[in-house]
Amino acid sequence: MLRRITALAATALITGALAGCGNTDSWVEARAATGWAAQYADAANSSYSPVSGADTLRLEWTRSVKGDLAAQVSLGSGNYLAVNGQTAGGCSLMVWETNNRARQRWCTRLVLGGGFASPLFDDFDNLYIGQPGTVLSFPSTQWIRWRQPVIGMPMTTRLLSPGNLLVVTHLGQVLVFDAHRGTVIGTALDLIDGVDPTDSQRGLGDCRPARPECPVAAAPAFSEATGIVVVSLWEPGADKPVLVGLRYRPGQTPLLTREWTSDAVGGGPLASPVLSADGSTVYVNGRDEQLWALNSDDGSEKWSVPLNYLAQTPPSVTHDGLIIAGGGPGARLMAVRDAGGHGEEVWNQDDMSPLSTSSVAGVGYTVVRDGSDTEGMALMVFALGDGHTVNRYPLPGATGWPVGVSIGHDRRVVTATSDGRVYGFAPA
Repeated sequence: MLRRITALAATALITGALAGCGNTDSWVEARAATGWAAQYADAANSSYSPVSGADTLRLEWTRSVKGDLAAQVSLGSGNYLAVNGQTAGGCSLMVWETNNRARQRWCTRLVLGGGFASPLFDDFDNLYIGQPGTVLSFPSTQWIRWRQPVIGMPMTTRLLSPGNLLVVTHLGQVLVFDAHRGTVIGTALDLIDGVDPTDSQRGLGDCRPARPECPVAAAPAFSEATGIVVVSLWEPGADKPVLVGLRYRPGQTPLLTREWTSDAVGGGPLASPVLSADGSTVYVNGRDEQLWALNSDDGSEKWSVPLNYLAQTPPSVTHDGLIIAGGGPGARLMAVRDAGGHGEEVWNQDDMSPLSTSSVAGVGYTVVRDGSDTEGMALMVFALGDGHTVNRYPLPGATGWPVGVSIGHDRRVVTATSDGRVYGFAPA
């Protein structure tokens, strides 16, 4: 009898201990890295980082990918950066150490043609990236973790709820993958009918200039707060692109549904859409030289503000709702506040012409022309309160056009140009 009581007590203790532990699988589910996880920082394309950005920097290193770049540098939760180069030979996807003068950690060669999409880092330094016809994941080494076929070239990928990876290809195929296993969750959603699944390179040449043969020419935006995914889409035979809203419903069938299509943006959208911190508003540049705000629930117009220049890169949006207009040739450094029914211009610096999307982290960073030199460029630090220049750092040997500025969790700043020059700055 005593042995039986002892056994029952032991069983009860074990059962209680197991119940107290619960399911701890969540810690291994993929989340976006705490650095500049991918192009435009986060899934909302906000170009915003919560770190307190350094207003005084020093140039630590410069390096070349020995080819072309068309997307921002990605920064992980540790000390790694990743670039998606387009090179004549050798490696194209490269991982370097940001705190060790850009020493190469590893590299590999991908099928070229998708340089306009950046790699995505998760919080374990796993990488996710596409090549025409395929999406791949790499661990913190160069050996492939998983690879899966897709129709088209994946735009910059996004992490949805922890563990789920959103892939939208340039030919309009939308899929959700288990980021750990590389298996498709649910079924694919096709935004375009009649696409040849064997021709994943069709229309790739139209993606960078955002022309009609590339149906999806920009990275999608996702808000975890509302479950909305916003994609720019140029449908076959249409005279301009539109915005499409998809609803993500974890655990439901179907997982993704097409909720709305909006042609409210004058001339159609240009560059990636951006979602507000609460997910209620979509901000996007119009081809009519205006900044537009739309309701994310149905795609209806909220307001528009004239920019009087064609913004070729997305706006930036801080968590308190300050919008820095996009950049490009002829741009001006300009801030707008969303006042609900209208947009209010807060300040502008007509003498400053940002060539890239501004990246914001307590202060703003962008790339501008360096003095009277038509080829030279400089990294500019500016105040978010009124736009005045705080510091300016020439980029030695910079040619081409800037692909943006990335801000690390350690306050390091990395910028790069289309001709493959990469510049690493540290807080001074």
